[in-house]
Amino acid sequence: MDNQQQNNQQLATRTLQQNKLAIIIPNPYLCTMKDLMGRAIWDYYHNDNPEDLQTETSISELDELPVEYLFRDFEEMNDIEQKALELSEGKVLDIGAGAGSHSLYLQNERNLEVTALDISPKSIEVCQLRGIKKVICKNMLDFSGETFDTILLLMNGTGVFESLAKIDTYLQKLYSLLDKNGQVLIDSTDILYMFDRDKDGGVYIPAGGYYGELDYVVHYKGESEEPITWLYLDFNTLKNAAKNNGFTIERVLKDEDSYLAKLTKK
Repeated sequence: MDNQQQNNQQLATRTLQQNKLAIIIPNPYLCTMKDLMGRAIWDYYHNDNPEDLQTETSISELDELPVEYLFRDFEEMNDIEQKALELSEGKVLDIGAGAGSHSLYLQNERNLEVTALDISPKSIEVCQLRGIKKVICKNMLDFSGETFDTILLLMNGTGVFESLAKIDTYLQKLYSLLDKNGQVLIDSTDILYMFDRDKDGGVYIPAGGYYGELDYVVHYKGESEEPITWLYLDFNTLKNAAKNNGFTIERVLKDEDSYLAKLTKK
């Protein structure tokens, strides 16, 4: 097996078993004008000839994502998701709600007040049909007027930041949406393991930018979204950015190369 095949196998395995890489796509910021993610969620919910989604990145080949995975319950979620849901309290904003699985658990099992936010119209309609009481179809950067005790960004939540150049914009927005004593719970993966190493353990990283900035493409039923930029962050990079934007940060759970971080206001 060559290095590219090994990378693809690692990506596929982590996708379905640990919800760390390609499985991030429920997050709405991968949805563009075609709303292929939303269409897949809609088709599955209505049993209207659903098909698996396909995803690929600039460092991995095409991979399958079963849409049913987006409808899993709490017991089927990974340790990072479960920990974030257990830590959630008060009034909650679920950014990138997708099919609404996180929001539903917090609303129905934890009896919390939850707002499911997503820019995918089809996903939001399904969230409503599944019983989520408050849903909003909007980009987080355009959302305002409320503050929250808990803000969730899961399934590689740092992806919505797009790039290091835009991370301050997004963190400042999160700061404005967070209550004085609130918390942001966000996860990501350090994807350094995806790159080749030399015999001495050095890593071959392409020049020209941060290694966690990837081009990401979603395919569904023969159609493709335009590539978008998606950001995987190592913890130290997120830590420095958070501190520069008025947050304190704690890594509350580490699972191999992935982690869950808690951000609070200084």
